[in-house]
Amino acid sequence: MTDGETGRVFRLAYVPGVTPAKWVNVWTERMPGVPIALVAVPAAEVVALLRDGGADAGFVRLPVDRDGLSVIPLYVETTVVVVPKDHAVAAADEVAVTDLADDEVFHPLDDTIEWEIRPGLPSFTRPATTAGAVELVAAGTGLLLVPQSLARLHHRRDLTYRPVADAPQSQVALAWPTDATTDLVEDFIGIVRGRTVNSSRGRTPASPAAKPAQRQAQKPAQKATQNGSGRRAVPTGRKKKGHRPR
Repeated sequence: MTDGETGRVFRLAYVPGVTPAKWVNVWTERMPGVPIALVAVPAAEVVALLRDGGADAGFVRLPVDRDGLSVIPLYVETTVVVVPKDHAVAAADEVAVTDLADDEVFHPLDDTIEWEIRPGLPSFTRPATTAGAVELVAAGTGLLLVPQSLARLHHRRDLTYRPVADAPQSQVALAWPTDATTDLVEDFIGIVRGRTVNSSRGRTPASPAAKPAQRQAQKPAQKATQNGSGRRAVPTGRKKKGHRPR
């Protein structure tokens, strides 16, 4: 950490369903002089927040408009269908999109899944939020497909969810304004990518990687001199007497 970073706060945005705790804990251990401030933001607003300077970096759900942003995809989430506990789907371990053909399926305005063809029957309304759609599912008026983390976030005792094997999936990524790639951003990228505290910022040290190759290059020479008799190895162009090809 440089003197210019002392007293700064690293602002990290995250969308619903993403749990940044493991990365925040590592940051707190490594960067005790730079507090981290978490900014919860709806998925539809996170890109605007980053571009406006409201956060240094943020966890987003792909796809997003990448203009002016740097993006590192992190992981893909299973898509699940949220249903009342007494729904027929609840009896299965896993379902397919075609199993939902006769059900009304809500498509909230903040949906983060890209659908080429929306599953099920059109619902009577488009809820503004996923939370609102969950309330309608609990009322028995339709079903909802969401990333699994959102189903957990909006868990209710009267609802359950099941994986939908052939549904599109949601991908979580780390994003930040490319023109604002500060040292603190680089430090956080290193944490997300699993770099150790001694790793070079933004790159992998070259010297440790070269050692295995050097050892391999030395092995033939060692075998040639350590044959127990002190004689030199047979040159490549001469055949060793009595040697049979494999």
